[in-house]
Amino acid sequence: MYIEKNIDKIDEFLAKEKAGVVYDQVINETEKVLIEKALKRSFGNQSIAAKLLGLNRNTLRTKIKKLNIDVDRFKI
Repeated sequence: MYIEKNIDKIDEFLAKEKAGVVYDQVINETEKVLIEKALKRSFGNQSIAAKLLGLNRNTLRTKIKKLNIDVDRFKI
């Protein structure tokens, strides 16, 4: 899994970052990877990606916008 492979980097990340921002940054980066993988698997279809993730489509769209994910790169 992505998280297990990169868990060692969290200690390094904690040592370098300012207090109070680590949690949000780690969650955002992890969430972005997860959403991108779901979009890749669904060939950019947001409805299917939302179902894979167990999210409402509108919630997924909000997260896509917040995380600046280019959905078009997953479409065929």
